[in-house]
Amino acid sequence: MRRYVFAGNWKMNKTVSEAVALARALREGLEKEPTPHEVVVMPPFTALAEVGKALKGSPIVMGAQNMHWEREGAFTGEISPAMLRDVGCAYVILGHSERRHIFDETDERLSKKSRAAFDNGLIPMVCVGETLAERESNRTLEVVERQVERALRPLKPEEVARMVVSYEPVWAIGTGRVATPDQAEEVQAFLRKRIAISHGDDAAEAVRILYGGSVNPGNTPGIMIQADVDGVLVGGASLKAESFLGIVQYRQEENS
Repeated sequence: MRRYVFAGNWKMNKTVSEAVALARALREGLEKEPTPHEVVVMPPFTALAEVGKALKGSPIVMGAQNMHWEREGAFTGEISPAMLRDVGCAYVILGHSERRHIFDETDERLSKKSRAAFDNGLIPMVCVGETLAERESNRTLEVVERQVERALRPLKPEEVARMVVSYEPVWAIGTGRVATPDQAEEVQAFLRKRIAISHGDDAAEAVRILYGGSVNPGNTPGIMIQADVDGVLVGGASLKAESFLGIVQYRQEENS
C-alpha cells in the first residue's frame, strides 16, 4: 500500500484554544480509527507551541505555513526555521499561492527558503500552481515547470526525494472548484517527469506530490486514485475534525 500524506493548512484561522481543541479532536479520532498514512497539520504561528504539546506522542506531525530563510536577524515580523524546529515543526509550507499572489512572494525567495528548510531540519512542502488566466491561455505546464525548477534548484537529489510538492491550481483554492482527476494527474505526472530530468529518476519516484484546492471528503477518492497523486493539501475542510478525518481516513483498497 502506498503511504499518502494528508496535510491540513489552517491558514489564518483558530485562536490558541480553538487550535488545541481541534488538535485534540483529531488525535482522538485517529486513536479510535488509525490510518497507515502520514497526517500533518499546519496551525497559525501563535498556536504552534500549544498544538505541539497537544499532539506530543501522537502520530500527527506538525508543520508551519511559512518562514523566513535566515536563522535570525533584524527581520521584524518574520519567523525563522530554527524557531519552527524549536516548537516541534517537522514541515513547512513554502510558496503557497496566497503567499505568491497576495504577498508578492517570488520564485527567488522560495528558492532561498527551500534551501534553508533542509539546512535547519525541516521538510519543505513546496506549492506550485497556475491562475485561471494562465490555464485558459494554455500556460499551465509552463508556469508549474518554472515554479518547481526554481524551488528545487538549490536542492540535492537526496533532499528532493524527502520533500513534498503540492500542485494547487490557484483557481481552485477556496472557490469550491476542483481540478478534475484527469487535470490533476496531467500536471502531477508532468511535475514528476520534470523532477526526473533535473534530479534523477530515484528522486522523482520518491518525492511526494500532493493535490490541493477545495479538497473535501466527497472528492478525495477521485483524486487519490490517480497514479501520480501521493496525498492532498487541505484548506477549509481541515478546520473541522469531522471533515478532515473523513479525508484522512480514506482507504485506498475501498476505492481501487
